[in-house]
Amino acid sequence: MSLFPDDLEKAARTIIEDFTRRGLTIATAESCTGGLIAGLLTEIAGSSAVVDRGYVTYSNQAKMDMLGVPSLTLEAYGAVSRQTALAMAHGALYRSGASISVAVTGIAGPGGGSDEKPVGLVHLASASRSGAILLHAMRYGDLGREGIRLATIRTALAMLGEIA
Repeated sequence: MSLFPDDLEKAARTIIEDFTRRGLTIATAESCTGGLIAGLLTEIAGSSAVVDRGYVTYSNQAKMDMLGVPSLTLEAYGAVSRQTALAMAHGALYRSGASISVAVTGIAGPGGGSDEKPVGLVHLASASRSGAILLHAMRYGDLGREGIRLATIRTALAMLGEIA
């Protein structure tokens, strides 16, 4: 029995199988999902051929220390921003041996939202060593903390499939 819904496990299995065939590896950089993307990927047997590492960077200090997110980016745009997600994706890619990275930062709630950055706003970025970049700003709405985190994982997996 998996810790995750069947559709997510199936999507993760597809990514692991595809990336294994193609010799691609993944690094994750997670804030609002707290490591759940890496956790899901490593639920799949054989994932060690694909998952290089995962960074859980919940605090701004962790984003700076572990991923090299510039303090000026965090000051100017905030932790929940397109710019921070992109810096996280680049940091995960270049501080790892991975072929592809995916990064997520958002507001999972129940509190912490504002008019400008409501609960359910999540910025995602994916980067590859070939130079490809994907950026998504998702406004999932207030699905509850678990719902927002699961929706974020679904989007992140779709991005990994797309950028590969």
